[in-house]
Amino acid sequence: MSKRAKIILGIIVLFFAAALVWFGMKNKRNIIQYETETPFKTSIVKKTVATGKVTPLEEIEIKPQITGIIDKILLLEGATVTKGDLIATVRVVPNEQSLLSAKGRVDNAKLRTNNSEITYKRNKQLFDKGVIARAAYESVELAFNQAKQDLKNAENDYQIIKKGYSGSGATANTNIIAQMSGTVLEIPVKEGDQVIQSNNFNAGTTIASIADMRKMIFEGKVDESEVGKLINGTNIEVSIGAIEGIKFPAKLNFIAPKGTEEGGAVQFKIKADVTLDDKYFIRAGYSANADIVLEKRDSVLSIKEALLKFDRKTEEPYVEVQTAEGKFEKRTLKLGTSDGVNIEVLDGVTLEDKIKIWNKAKKSDVKEEND
Repeated sequence: MSKRAKIILGIIVLFFAAALVWFGMKNKRNIIQYETETPFKTSIVKKTVATGKVTPLEEIEIKPQITGIIDKILLLEGATVTKGDLIATVRVVPNEQSLLSAKGRVDNAKLRTNNSEITYKRNKQLFDKGVIARAAYESVELAFNQAKQDLKNAENDYQIIKKGYSGSGATANTNIIAQMSGTVLEIPVKEGDQVIQSNNFNAGTTIASIADMRKMIFEGKVDESEVGKLINGTNIEVSIGAIEGIKFPAKLNFIAPKGTEEGGAVQFKIKADVTLDDKYFIRAGYSANADIVLEKRDSVLSIKEALLKFDRKTEEPYVEVQTAEGKFEKRTLKLGTSDGVNIEVLDGVTLEDKIKIWNKAKKSDVKEEND
């Protein structure tokens, strides 16, 4: 072979080798290297938040026993009271017709009493002389005593209609007193307001509401999808909007057996006893949230929920696991509890598997691809 042929052949071989190298580099650049993450073990706590408020465990409304007008209010809202303390007084404004009717009954009772007294005195003299039998005398005496009692009852009725009490020392009808010890939450009336007593047809006017502020409960609502996971006696944490950064321990004590529909969703009422801290004064009606643990799984195999994909046909969850450089295979997963960030994996991957991070290629590959 001539020298010139050898040179030409060498050039062809070099060109061919360069072409092979160029095509190899090009194909390599076309393989995108995705970043991966491995499964890990962690504790997963699934929680829900119930919105509501804190209210006193014991709260009562004080209503008058008679209809009348508020004469005096002796306490202010927020005052501390002891059972039996006087809160207000009510002045009776008698109904004219009822008053006249009661006065008429008193007059009639006086007439009957006077007549019975005359009859009694006459028969007593006859009995003392032995003219009439004891049975006849005792019958007249009984009628006289009954007439006196009827007069007394009629006079008491008249005084109650006129003043609100009988005048025999019982003035409770016009005195509004505290029925329990605690704090006066509200006095929704003022002096001069008309109030009515409660009966079968009317709830009556509330003069004051009193509550024991040392015992508070949380009242809130949870969705029907979560209520089945709640258990009475569960420890929860209550956050009060007016007191930032503090969580009060509480214990669930009531789950409503019946839900109410609100905005297209069924809500169930819950209650929990709140343990208070003496450093903070909790007012009735403060808005609050309760953190409730629905499910807890300790040290379980987990992945980030962002790694999940769902099959368009079967809707089954899956991930792609690396089998070689730039190669991944689809793995269908069986999932457990989720906390919204991490999710438990019951089957499908192991701790050693490398899972593709979707839409996240290595920076070097992206740069080469752009070049």
